Formats: sequence, structure tokens, C-alpha cells
Amino acid sequence: MTDALKRLSQEGVAIWLDDLSRTMITSGHLGELLDQQHVVGVTTNPSIFQKAISAGEGYEEQVADLASRRVTVEEAVRMITTSDVRDAADVLRPVYEATGGLDGRVSIEVDPRLAHSTRATISEAKQLAWLVDRPNTFIKIPATRAGLPAITETIGRGISVNVTLIFSLQRYREVMDAYQTGLEQAAARGLDLSTIYSVASFFVSRVDTEVDKRLAAIGSEEATALRGKAAVANARLAYQAFEEVTAADRWQSLARSGANPQRPLWASTGVKDPAYPDTLYVTELVAPGTVNTMPGATLKATEDHGEITGNTVKGTYEQARADLDALDKVGISYDDVVQVLEDEGVEKFETAWIGLLDSTKAELERLADGED
Repeated sequence: MTDALKRLSQEGVAIWLDDLSRTMITSGHLGELLDQQHVVGVTTNPSIFQKAISAGEGYEEQVADLASRRVTVEEAVRMITTSDVRDAADVLRPVYEATGGLDGRVSIEVDPRLAHSTRATISEAKQLAWLVDRPNTFIKIPATRAGLPAITETIGRGISVNVTLIFSLQRYREVMDAYQTGLEQAAARGLDLSTIYSVASFFVSRVDTEVDKRLAAIGSEEATALRGKAAVANARLAYQAFEEVTAADRWQSLARSGANPQRPLWASTGVKDPAYPDTLYVTELVAPGTVNTMPGATLKATEDHGEITGNTVKGTYEQARADLDALDKVGISYDDVVQVLEDEGVEKFETAWIGLLDSTKAELERLADGED
């Protein structure tokens, strides 16, 4: 094993785990990750919950209790998922306290079926914050067009937000604007800005998956030479945008009022193509003030053989822009790629959520039928 995770932390990258299950909490494994592998946060999504709850282990008693009460499947899923997030937040509470609220966070997502409804997303965010009832919770809101005003309103009410499913540089700037507007609204309400936090989850590997598929279809030498470059270039330019926004007068004014930066979070960092190094989206995106949320396999790979050589984002912007511009030259539309990815991202989470509802419904019915 190397000290790669320690070095990554020392470079200013917060290491979060992109996974959660009840057995991970009750077995003490989550606590071990905090103690031994520099993990300081946890993210969840509908796919993670579908996998964990469908496996069944650790959920039997609660599902049986819910079945006996004849709760709806919607209520059952929310009781189960918020219970896990609440317990994980309690495990992470010492990190939250030690970092003054910066880390030690657990994220839970609004119902993905609400992604295109601003009002319903705001209502769900408020409900989730109330249900979990832990100060170290992030409510995840997708960065759809309808999600932007929901982000503003939720932040404006003093609820910390993890903005998810960001693929485009333009949308990322809109997310940063929505966060700042929300902080301005919070200040107008007399809220303490220092208690409000946010991260912006910029998705990485899925960009290469989509772009590489299109490059393969083109098949030219110029196209082939661009494989595996788009995702890192896109993320690096996102960090440039973050630097520009936080250097501007608007942000500086908010910072003087106690506001916390909305840290860029690298999401979808598990490598999908085995031809690429399995730590690619960790080692190539090292920059201070960022978060990297890793699935377990990526965390282990980084710990085992990750090479952390310092900041790998600074000084790369010109090349990153050239890499993205080169896509257009071979006939790939950046705007089309990121819109497809956003649409697919919402659809995948909707599908996972519906699958979670279906499997939970089956368990509720099975246990209810078995009662006297």
C-alpha cells in the first residue's frame, strides 16, 4: 500500500466514498474508512440505494415493521433511505465537527422523478432535510433547467445542497450563479451564511464513455487520437470556471459575509474503459479545494497504486480547451454530448428509483402476507 490517499488529502482534495449500505454502517466498515483511508464524506444516489436495499442484508427487520404498518411503498423507501443517511451522518459527525462543517457530510438525493419540476424539488428537499434532521446532510438536487431555481430557493432557506448531474461548463456556471443567488436570498432573510455549504458534482467518466463511442464511430486517425481526453479536459476547465467565479467581486462580497465556497466535486470517477488507468480520474484531477467521491474499487486502487504528484490541474487549461475544440473539428458537438448525458443521467436515476420502489413493494407484500 502507498500513502496516496494521505497525499491526496494533503493536496487539498477531500476524499468521499460514493457508496453506502446498512451493513457498511453496522459492521463498522464505514468507521474504518474514516480512520484508515482518509475518507471524510459519503455520497449516495438512487442506484446505490437500489443495489444496497435489493441485496436485502440488514433491512429485514425495518421492512417487516413497515409492512405491519401497511405503509405505502413510497413512504417505506424514504424511511429506509433516510434511516441509512441519518446513521451514516452520525458516524461522520466527528469529522464534521473537526472540520468546522466543511466535511463529514452525507448526501441524499431528491426523488429523481421530480427532476423537471422546480416546486416539487423544493418541497422534496425541505422534506428530506426535516426527515434526516442532521446538520451534516447535503440534499442532492440535479442540475436540470428546472433544478436551478430549486437550488437557489433551497440554499436561500439555509439548507445545504449537493448539486448533481453536472456535465456542461455552461450549466456549471449557471449552478454557481444559482448558489450565489441563494446565498444572497439567505442573507436577505437574516440567515447566517457561514452555516450553509454546497458542492457542485461535476461528472467525469461518463463524458469519456459518450465521446469515445462517437470517436469510434468516426474511426479516423484524428478521432482515435482524442480518446480518453474529453472527460479530464472538461473537468479541468470546470475548475478554471470555479477559480474565475470565486475571484469575482460578487463572490468576494459574499465571502466577506461569511459564505463558504461551493467546492467542485468530481463524481463518476470510476473508470469505465479498462484500457485506461483505474485511477485516471483521481490522479489527473488533483487541485486544492475540491472533492473526489470514489466508488470503493477506485478508492482501493488509489490507495494501492495511485501516484499523487501534486496539483495536476494548474497550468492545463490551454491544452484542455484545445482537446475539447478538437472534438468539434472531427464532427462531435460538445453541446449535444452534454445534453445527452444530462438526459441519460436523469433517466438512469429514475429507472433505479422505480426499481427500488418495485423491489421494496414486493418485500412489503411478502411480509404482509406472512402475518397472522
